[in-house]
Amino acid sequence: MLLGNTDFIRLPLFVKGKVRDVYDLGDKLLMVATDRISAFDVVFSELIPNKGRVLNSISEFWFNYTSDIIGNHMITTDVSKYPGEVAGYADMLRGRSMLVHKVKMVEVECIVRGYLEGSGLKEYLKTGMISGIKLPEGLKQCEKLPEPIFTPSTKAKEGHDMLITFDQLADTIGTELATQLRDVSIALYLKASKHAESKGLILADTKFEFGILDGKLVVADELFTPDSSRFWAADEYAPGRPQKSFDKQYLREYVESIGWDKQPPAPKLPDEVVHKTSAKYIEAYERLTGKKLQ
Repeated sequence: MLLGNTDFIRLPLFVKGKVRDVYDLGDKLLMVATDRISAFDVVFSELIPNKGRVLNSISEFWFNYTSDIIGNHMITTDVSKYPGEVAGYADMLRGRSMLVHKVKMVEVECIVRGYLEGSGLKEYLKTGMISGIKLPEGLKQCEKLPEPIFTPSTKAKEGHDMLITFDQLADTIGTELATQLRDVSIALYLKASKHAESKGLILADTKFEFGILDGKLVVADELFTPDSSRFWAADEYAPGRPQKSFDKQYLREYVESIGWDKQPPAPKLPDEVVHKTSAKYIEAYERLTGKKLQ
C-alpha cells in the first residue's frame, strides 16, 4: 500500500517534511514516513513503493543498535502500543510510523564523512579543505579519508544547508555541546561503518540530528537511512569515480541526465526509475538488518 499523504490523521500537525509528516501528541510525537521522494530539495509526484517502511525500519534498527553510545527519541513502532487517539489509524501506520519523545532539537546538521564525495568533494576541489579541515592534496573522488571528519552545517528552514567550521559551531552553541556532538557523531559513524562492512557495504558519509531530552543529549529524527547516508557496494568500490549506491542517487542521476534545471515542478519519473529506486531502498534494508522487509 502506497502512502503519499497523511491527511486522514485528525491530529494537530507538528511539522510536514519532504518525506515525514509529524503529529503532535503533547509530550510525544507521531512520526509517519510516507513514500514521497525528493531530490535537490524538490518533492516528486511519484511515490516510491516501500520507501517509508524501509526508512522507518532502518531507523528503528539503528536506534536499537547504537543505544550503548547514546540514547534516542524512539518509544515504540508497535502500533498496538500507541495512544488511544492514534489507534484508529493502526492499519495505515503499521510498519511506517514511530512514536517518539518530543525533544528540544539542536539546530545543526551533524555530518561525518569517511570518504570524499558530494558537497564535501566540491569544497575540497575548491579549497583543499572541508569545514576548515585541511585534507591531503591529490585525493580522488570517493577516496577514503585518512580518518572520519566532523563537518557540521547550518539547518536551513528553506534552501540549502551551509557547511560551517567546528569553531563556528562552538561559537553558536557553546564549546561543550559542540564537542559532545562531534565526539558522539564520530563514535556513531565508526560503529555503523564496522557493521556495514560486515554486510558488504561502505558507509561513505552520514548526517545526524540531535535533541535534548530530560537534560541529556539524544539522537533524533532518522538514523543511517538511505536518505541520510551514502552506502556503497564494497565489492564494486573503486576511488576516482562515482560508486554504486543504495540511496536515491539513481534517481538523481536520471533527472540530471534529462537536463532538469532542479527547479519545481519536478519532472515525471518513468516506471523503471521508480521501481529501481524502490529496489535500492529494500536491498539496503535487507543487507543492513539481515531481515526480509515484511
